[in-house]
Amino acid sequence: MQVDRQQFLNDGYIIIRECIPAEMLEQLRKSFGTLVERQKKVWADEAGPDDPPGGVWESSGQPRLWYDHVVDSATSDTIDFVMHDNTMGVSRQLMQSDEAAVACFFLMCSPVKDHGPAAWHRDIHPIDQAPLRGLQRDLLENAPGLIQWNVPLYDDDVLWVVPGSHRRPNTPAENEQLLADNTVPLPESIPVKLKAGDGVAYTNTILHWGSNYSSKLRRTIHFGHRAFGGQIYPYVPHFYWKREILQHASTSSQELLGRFLELKVEEFGTVVSLFRVLIDKDEQLFLVELAKLHPGEKQRLVCVIQLSKLAYKMRFQPENYGSDLVDADEVAAQFSAEELEALWERFAPLDSLLKTDEDQFTPGFQSQAMKYTFEEMPDGFGVEEFVASWE
Repeated sequence: MQVDRQQFLNDGYIIIRECIPAEMLEQLRKSFGTLVERQKKVWADEAGPDDPPGGVWESSGQPRLWYDHVVDSATSDTIDFVMHDNTMGVSRQLMQSDEAAVACFFLMCSPVKDHGPAAWHRDIHPIDQAPLRGLQRDLLENAPGLIQWNVPLYDDDVLWVVPGSHRRPNTPAENEQLLADNTVPLPESIPVKLKAGDGVAYTNTILHWGSNYSSKLRRTIHFGHRAFGGQIYPYVPHFYWKREILQHASTSSQELLGRFLELKVEEFGTVVSLFRVLIDKDEQLFLVELAKLHPGEKQRLVCVIQLSKLAYKMRFQPENYGSDLVDADEVAAQFSAEELEALWERFAPLDSLLKTDEDQFTPGFQSQAMKYTFEEMPDGFGVEEFVASWE
């Protein structure tokens, strides 16, 4: 399937009609129905004394299955679909990447009772990611490193977006509305109207909204792909699935999932190597390793900032920090305490440039007030200045 990549770059999303081939739809409905019943039993068994009998299924505004936890060989078509040409093949085109690995396997369901709208947001939290403008320029000047998907098994118009908002910061009008009420339509926002089997691929830096979590039947496959061999280092590098899923996958999917794990190991090695040459202040080797993680020559500082967040978590081990930096402990285990301290010394000057003296807050982010800048990158500071800051 060929798609209009420029449309995606312009709008921040693209709709794929009949993303699920017609002959696959009914069987996928049955397979996901089986997984829902399995997960409902798990949630009922986990329910506490103060919870409703069904636990999360009855209390959540949007029950969400990590369906790789309950999949088996009989329902492996749910795994295969996420690696179909209509999904992973499209992501590969959009990200201009040699390979597009699966980041997660979710299913979003309707709640038992109406919960109404959620809040408008971008899936961005500057405390452990680069500022928004850096992420946006990285996408536009290189290519996306992460593509998020919604593919409904039944008609779905819950998702709304503000087209083009992935290319810019919030407008004053948007900030005013978000501060007044972040659960109503924003200026120029539109619903993403999907028929059963359609799909929408989007960058989660776009302003988007779950407009109404009602009890109307909803079963929407929600997943992501991250780039390997693309132009940038994804700001969500982690896989939200475990190796155990391979035993339930079809032969073709087993091969792909195994390949994804190999690619992740290779990337892990590059990160460790980059940190080692950084500790040694080896400028030439640092630039070589950085180019492996972020082949695009523009906006490489964004990758450096992402690595600084990983180094911060490794050095200070803060609580409730870096939910997408789950490899931090494994990377940290490759270094001594003295090396971790030296590593952080290399990043500390950059980290200080990403902060302000007073707490600040920009609405529409998945963050509370903090001293890290939400939108703007350090002025007049790039990779060359980062290297110079080692001294």
